[in-house]
Amino acid sequence: MLLALDTSAVASAALLATGADGGRVLAARAAQDPRRHAEVLQPMVEDVLAEAGAGRRDVTAVVVGVGPGPYTGLRVGMAAALTLGAALDVPVHGVCSLDAVARATADALGDGLPDVLGVATDARRREVYWATYATADELRRTGGPDVGAAADVAGAAGRWVGRGAVLYPDHLAALPAATTDGAVRDDLRDPAAAAVGLVAADALAGRGALALVPVEPLYLRRPDAVATADRGAPAPVR
Repeated sequence: MLLALDTSAVASAALLATGADGGRVLAARAAQDPRRHAEVLQPMVEDVLAEAGAGRRDVTAVVVGVGPGPYTGLRVGMAAALTLGAALDVPVHGVCSLDAVARATADALGDGLPDVLGVATDARRREVYWATYATADELRRTGGPDVGAAADVAGAAGRWVGRGAVLYPDHLAALPAATTDGAVRDDLRDPAAAAVGLVAADALAGRGALALVPVEPLYLRRPDAVATADRGAPAPVR
């Protein structure tokens, strides 16, 4: 069984059965409060194991979304994944969290995808984390991940999913098939552990074009908090 985690936006956990044909989600949980990732993640892991009737020793690998995302959120999920991997003596794999949104969109819409799909999530500071995907034949990332202002990245794809398309609809045109009442569907706004696990399960089975990545956080920019030693000397008072 594959245990999947993601804290690049919301905190989420999922347990999947794996095989030569990819993965099947057995249980999944998510919590929307980004300020409580550390508090809610471990209980969610216990919940998905219990729902699936599994124990920790049934887990054969752990996969974690590596972002892009904010420093605090990413480090919670990655620390948890690495700790669990070490405790259970199982491998830990990484997946780009934007790939998970693209995979969830492809699974939800099937043939209703444009030739080029854009995924944009909230990077704060009026910016988005983004990537683009070719959808013909199989889902394949063609641009990103990167970070930038919505107006600057709008031309990378004609249609978008993810929270970025909710926050900046004037620049990032939402994919109509992925919307409800004109806004991107809730399940296609943020990366989720279930889709992270499906990407990983396919990659481990040698399927699909979305690859596993190193278990290293994709911050893409420096954190807001800067250590005192890195701030430089204050300007002299005149």
